[in-house]
Amino acid sequence: MNTRTILLAAMLSGAGLSGGCFTAAKEGYGVVTGPKGVYSQIQPLAATARSTVLAPYSRFELGEFSDGFAGKTPPALFAHLREQFRRQLAERRLPDNSTGKTLLVRGTVIYYEGVGGKADVVLGEIEEVVARVELVDVASSAVLGTAICVGRSTDRVNIGVERKADGLAKAITAWIAANYPVPPKD
Repeated sequence: MNTRTILLAAMLSGAGLSGGCFTAAKEGYGVVTGPKGVYSQIQPLAATARSTVLAPYSRFELGEFSDGFAGKTPPALFAHLREQFRRQLAERRLPDNSTGKTLLVRGTVIYYEGVGGKADVVLGEIEEVVARVELVDVASSAVLGTAICVGRSTDRVNIGVERKADGLAKAITAWIAANYPVPPKD
């Protein structure tokens, strides 16, 4: 059993079923799991669902991300995204070699939502960032695939620009990992 599972089981067993305790357990779970990251491919990398088309690449580099949402994206998101992208690559055991074939990840933020927006009325507390992301072969400048990647938080403990950047980095690296032969965990 991994550490997250043990921690979650301990929190839920001690929380009870009352409303306040359930909220505390949910927030505790949010601390453990962090913000969510999901992607949906527009231009798939390959015809099969679990391909290894990215196998020749030994370096994944975060390129330029721009604000395509009329200047409403905080500049801090882009700095945090770079940091979180590196962390997520390491967590997913994706290579980061200084030599070899490089894949560039670039994109445009097309939607940014913070607490207090219109979505909060319908969905409750939510924060999200949506980006159109491309994976580009550096050597040929060919776009290999395009996806919509979303970093989202529905927990109060995961709000803020840095947490949305973490969710977006999770979405991007999940897309890469789905198309890369990652070595099994020890």
